[in-house]
Amino acid sequence: MPQKQEVYMRQALELAREAAAAGEVPVGCVIVRGDVVVGRGRNRREEKRATASHAEMEAIAQANETLGTWRLDECELYVTLEPCPMCAGAILNARVRRVWYGARDPAMGACGGVTNLFMEDFPNRPALVGGILGEECRQELASFFAALREKKS
Repeated sequence: MPQKQEVYMRQALELAREAAAAGEVPVGCVIVRGDVVVGRGRNRREEKRATASHAEMEAIAQANETLGTWRLDECELYVTLEPCPMCAGAILNARVRRVWYGARDPAMGACGGVTNLFMEDFPNRPALVGGILGEECRQELASFFAALREKKS
């Protein structure tokens, strides 16, 4: 039987695939409180023409609405790609307890890929675990960008 972390990351991967099908960079995110998913999100930057429409931002907004609070201190966040600085900042501000991510992001990652905001002296820093279904998450991104390059040539 798969571990709980893999179950939630697979849900995030399904959201990433939905994003890819819609022409968005395939990143998906779920937020869990206890054993209940309280927020889901996928990249929607192209669809909404909005810089901040990353998967994590969408999931955080839904979790805020579901729980009726901005405080997500009893929640864990699962995302297929290491959060960028904007999303890491939102995670810090939401007081998320733990972040699980799939693939590292060497270009924009703010949890170790380029920098690690969660190691700075901010209050309420989340625990961080990377590499959950990492190869599947990396493959989803690689396939998307390969198809994009092929389409352009």
